[in-house]
Amino acid sequence: MGARTALAGWLAAVGLLALSSAAWGDGAAVVAPRLPLAHAGRFVTDAQGRVVTLHGLNEVQKFPPYEPSATGFGDKDAAFLAANGFNAIRVGVIYKAVEPQPGVYDDAYLARIAATVDTLARHGIVSLLDFHQDQFNERFQGEGFPDWAVQTDGLPAAPQLGFPLNYVAQPATQRAFDHFWQNSPAADGVGLQDHFARAWAHVAARFRADPAVAGYELLNEPWPGTLWQQCALPLGCPLFDSQLTTFVKRVDSAIRAADPWTLVWYEPNVLFNDGADTRLGAIGDAHAGFAFHDYCLAQSETGTYPGCDPFDDLVFANAEKRVAATGDALLMTEFGSTDNASTLLAMVQRADRNMVGWLEWAYTGNDPTSSNASGQSLVIDPAKAPSGANVKLAKLKLLGRPYPEIVAGTPRDFGFADSTATLTADWTTARANGGSAFGAYSESDIAVPGEQYPAGYRVQVSGGTVLSLASAAALRIGSCPGAEAVHLVVLPGSGVAESCPPPRSSPAGHARRLRSRRSLRVSVRPRRLRAGIGARLVVLVRTLRGRSLNPVRGALVRVGAKHARTDRHGIAVLGVRGRRSGRIAVVVQRSGFRSVRVVLRVANAQDDADA
Repeated sequence: MGARTALAGWLAAVGLLALSSAAWGDGAAVVAPRLPLAHAGRFVTDAQGRVVTLHGLNEVQKFPPYEPSATGFGDKDAAFLAANGFNAIRVGVIYKAVEPQPGVYDDAYLARIAATVDTLARHGIVSLLDFHQDQFNERFQGEGFPDWAVQTDGLPAAPQLGFPLNYVAQPATQRAFDHFWQNSPAADGVGLQDHFARAWAHVAARFRADPAVAGYELLNEPWPGTLWQQCALPLGCPLFDSQLTTFVKRVDSAIRAADPWTLVWYEPNVLFNDGADTRLGAIGDAHAGFAFHDYCLAQSETGTYPGCDPFDDLVFANAEKRVAATGDALLMTEFGSTDNASTLLAMVQRADRNMVGWLEWAYTGNDPTSSNASGQSLVIDPAKAPSGANVKLAKLKLLGRPYPEIVAGTPRDFGFADSTATLTADWTTARANGGSAFGAYSESDIAVPGEQYPAGYRVQVSGGTVLSLASAAALRIGSCPGAEAVHLVVLPGSGVAESCPPPRSSPAGHARRLRSRRSLRVSVRPRRLRAGIGARLVVLVRTLRGRSLNPVRGALVRVGAKHARTDRHGIAVLGVRGRRSGRIAVVVQRSGFRSVRVVLRVANAQDDADA
């Protein structure tokens, strides 16, 4: 084949060098932890032993068919949640839907719940399955328990005062709870609690192989029935808490027979939310967590927050005291239920100070058992996309806050100053379970939602280095060799101040190498080049921008002593002589572009030279 024919056949590429870096993540501000989750004392941990802080919301549907997808919750919502820094959702599982008749389980319902769990998992979000109830059953203007589990001894469901007043004003509601705590037999002779425990075992058997399930929350806000007045005392109510301990152990044992590992979360009686202490006994499960709620009674009734600080501090102190005594994990699985900014800000800042993860109430509204049904949601209509007027943006900015999502070590302190958009976080490299310290460049992931830093952010880190690209939605920090602690500050701006350089293999290290180079080099050896030393060769170099693949015009290309600039098609053609090694070295001088793909095509002037 002659030289002209060879030039026409240059469509076979000799070499391709791709020098553009892939984006770090897909725009999500959270990174999925290594699953499954476990715990080390009060801290939730991932499969690598790193501490995971959960930030998220509740998604509980209290109308039939009692599952989120029925109202439109789906992939668009999961993507929105991940983009705004949320890594967990408390998914309502309604007992009435699980066991509609005694001993009969609706697996189609559980399959729909599983589909929601899968949707969230695809975006790095874990699910906490919550057997949710409010006021026991629809008969009492609530939801949760099946109709067949309602026993009132003939008491009428009156007066109908709604939520939460029926708890205290309606003897029939209290009697239904009394029968449940006493494990009274259902119509088939099996105790109500025994039915409940078997239903949980059935659910656990369904989800035990799903690592995206962050745990099973046994029962939402256990109401003490007729003993409620004793439980309103600051020191708690030992009599009811003894009954509650028996219940938790019964259900926990049933779950463990089906699933030995997934975290089991149990709640104190509902008066704990308002500052009453708990007298629950030890559960005796190494994979248990204490789930608490915090609703200041004054705020719940008036919608304003002043005067609530002492009560909320007491709730957190009681929760810390509980897990310090038991070694259980700690998580606040409800608070909020309001659009009041001061209330939400005070609560999330308190959670930060105490290094407690949280799940705010709620993602969507229209709650029939809420005293504030219209004001509790983040997204107004789940059937519509979570954007524009369908999102409460002021609330989103309060809740979608930066935080250390996954830490290779043990947190010592973290917090976000909303007024200056400054995140500070400190952690040691010691493992939370007391094991050996994490090694050099162990990765910690910081959620940095773009809502907080629309123009980018600046990073100052002592004891660590930045591994991710500039202003990535998920900031990744590696601990420096020998570091015993890491101190991080994130604030508006740009740039990085760090204690050690990133490893070459990290996205940040790769990007910095590219930025530091004044030229790009590639060397190729055509596989079937038969020309000897000094033979005339023709080299075509085509430069393309790394992402768009548009031609790069004016790039200076050198092959040995020869040089040329690329034309409007991004192409430069040079004639060179063959070398002893058979290799052809090409240098492309950088010309204002940050990344480029170089395509080399080589032809022997006397013969083909494919590679």
